[in-house]
Amino acid sequence: MVLIDTSAWVFALKKNFHPLVKERVEEILTESEVAITEVIELELLGGARNEKEYDRLKSRLDALSYIETTKELWDRASRLAFALKQRGVTVPYTDILISASALKDKAVLLHADAHFDAIAKHTDLKVESLVSLIK
Repeated sequence: MVLIDTSAWVFALKKNFHPLVKERVEEILTESEVAITEVIELELLGGARNEKEYDRLKSRLDALSYIETTKELWDRASRLAFALKQRGVTVPYTDILISASALKDKAVLLHADAHFDAIAKHTDLKVESLVSLIK
């Protein structure tokens, strides 16, 4: 299973898309089970430019597997935030929640956000980083 973070989706979906990121996202959509979380869905749909784009994107996202944000997941995320803080790693809480989602379902996290690489250095989070492609 692959959890695609908003940071990767954005580079693949925008009008002036990044060709290598778009290609990788399309490969994953074809070859793997792809997951989404409520936070990622919120970030993507909240950024839609109009109703038509919202509806089209919502329809596509609804076809993906869903990693639900349960009480157990919130507990995992808060434990992860605490553990990272103890190691001197500070990242946005949304990234911690997304990381906890990937860890819970043993998903690889595809991203273009260096925060996830920092989390992966201190945890069992498996990532495929596109950060070097977008620089």
